[in-house]
Amino acid sequence: MIKTLNNILRQDREKFVVPKSVQQAIPIQAVWENGIFKIGRNKFSRTYKFLDINYAVASREDKETMFLDYSELLNAFDSGATTKITINNHRLNRQDFERSILLAMEEDGLDLYRKEYNDMLLGKATGADSMVQEKYVTVSVYKKTIEEAGNYFARIGTDLKSHFARLGSKCVEMDAGDRLRVLHDFYRTGEETGFYFDLRESMRKGHSFKDIICPDSLEFEKDYFRMGDRYGRVLFLREYASYIKDELIAELTDFNRNLMLSIDVIPISMDEAVREVENRLLGVETNITNWQRRQNANNNFSAVIPYDMEQQRKESKEFLDDLTTRDQRMMVGVLTLVHTADTKEQLDADTDALLAIGRKRLCQMAVLRYQQMDGLTTRRNCSIPIHSFWACRGAASPSAQRC
Repeated sequence: MIKTLNNILRQDREKFVVPKSVQQAIPIQAVWENGIFKIGRNKFSRTYKFLDINYAVASREDKETMFLDYSELLNAFDSGATTKITINNHRLNRQDFERSILLAMEEDGLDLYRKEYNDMLLGKATGADSMVQEKYVTVSVYKKTIEEAGNYFARIGTDLKSHFARLGSKCVEMDAGDRLRVLHDFYRTGEETGFYFDLRESMRKGHSFKDIICPDSLEFEKDYFRMGDRYGRVLFLREYASYIKDELIAELTDFNRNLMLSIDVIPISMDEAVREVENRLLGVETNITNWQRRQNANNNFSAVIPYDMEQQRKESKEFLDDLTTRDQRMMVGVLTLVHTADTKEQLDADTDALLAIGRKRLCQMAVLRYQQMDGLTTRRNCSIPIHSFWACRGAASPSAQRC
């Protein structure tokens, strides 16, 4: 196994303790007011929220430029940390939206126009059933102290802001209240307006922040879980096509339900990636040489190399060229998706619809069996569950991701 992956899995390995309460099932140990969470033994994370860009309606030239800038963003990820890209579909918190975005009535004879403008904003911000979509980048790293973690996240935050600015987007750091609100809205769907958190007041009263965000109950079954009165299920990408087009993620996240889709990424250092690909290429060349030797022993000197071996050689060389000449990086990642519904029947119907979307793009989504708790945990702390790792690299086309 790749050394970087081994180190990550070894650091993530902790003694499992059966949770005796819903609060203990939430793997967050401590929070700081600036938004840094401690999520494991010497493991810290911070989340950055970024705005969407007009990629779908852009011209092909603009898409290529955006794709190259996005490749630079991926290549800028630190190989010593894990990164999660999350797309969150949730219901609109109407009170917060009206307070922060909509125009207030002034009773000056122009309120009619303000109301029309506010209705237009509400219509643009919400789809069916008042669903909105937000996007986050969560970076997790192992550090000995919170001071070291703070310095690291300050540097990473500056890099992320500069790369997103080149994409025409805006990246902002989320504080503790913002991150806890996201978790509260996910765990307690329908109670979005009831969130209130004051860190200093909670410390003074001796209350835990988990009391604010946790659901009434958590029950994990073989292939689904219950979260209060709602049902949920975690899916992951098991098989994928040679080229994954960008429409796959768009169609999955356009599904009109409460869901979170995340892509966990572990960048591999360049020297280790080149060594790994060279070993794979050496293995392919050895297989071809052994096959030709067997054919020559049978006096078959004009035999053509089998198609699968030739294809393996071609793709291995192309992958090595990407690393050495095109400055691409090897990344190990996993795509997971959690969705919730009011009833078990609705949950099963939504799961079938999501699986059908994957099959339409020649990708196979699957349900996590006996790993629903691990899959739900990856929503919160960017830890990588041990399943379905895939290595990917940037392609020349803006509409495809070569894997």
